[in-house]
Amino acid sequence: MTARRPERGSLVGRYVRLDPFTLDDLPALWRALGHPEVFAGGYGGGPAGLPADEAAYAEWAPRYFPHETGNTYVVRIAAGPHTGEVVGATSLADFDEARESAHIGWTAYDPRVWGTQVNVEAKLLLLGLAFDHGFGRVKLQADALNARSRAAIEKIGASFEGITRRDQRRADGSWRDAAIFSVLAEEWPEVRAGLERRLQDWGDRPVSFRS
Repeated sequence: MTARRPERGSLVGRYVRLDPFTLDDLPALWRALGHPEVFAGGYGGGPAGLPADEAAYAEWAPRYFPHETGNTYVVRIAAGPHTGEVVGATSLADFDEARESAHIGWTAYDPRVWGTQVNVEAKLLLLGLAFDHGFGRVKLQADALNARSRAAIEKIGASFEGITRRDQRRADGSWRDAAIFSVLAEEWPEVRAGLERRLQDWGDRPVSFRS
C-alpha cells in the first residue's frame, strides 16, 4: 500500500475528538496549555518557551504547530459534562510518503487530564489514521530528560530506538537530546489491542478533570 498524507478532518472517539486546528482555537488552547507545568518537560522548547500571555501565545503557536506541512489537531472532550472543552493539541506530520514514515508530536494536554483516557485514545486515533493511509513507521519522541513523557510513550507500546544527541535547541539556548520511539505497521495490531484494553478500563465513564 502506497503511503499518502491523510486529508484534514475530524477524528472522533468515545472520549475525545480531534478537530483540525484553526486560529479561532487559540484562546481555548491558551487556557488549556498556558501553564508552567506543561512547558516544564520540554514542550515548546521547555520552561523558557512559555509565552508571557495569551497574545504572545497567539503569535507563537501558529509558528510552532506544523499545520501547514502536517495535520495539527485540537483535542476536545467528546462526551460527558466537559463535552466540547479544549484540553490539548497534537499533530501528525513529517510525512515522507516514499519512506512510508510519519511523526506524531507537538503534543501537550491540560494538566487536569494527565493520566486519564485522553492521551490513550488520541494516540489510538492518530496511529490508526497513519497506518490506514499506508505508513509503515510512526515516530514519537521526547526530550531525553522528560521521564514522564518517555514513560507515557513506552506505555503506548512504542519501541525505544535510542537517543539522538544534540537534536534540538531549547528555548533557553541549550541543546536537548531526543529519546526516539516508533511503532511499525506490523506491530500496530498488538499496539492497538493494548490501547483498546486500556480504554476498556474506563468503560462508559467520561473524562474526569483532576483538581
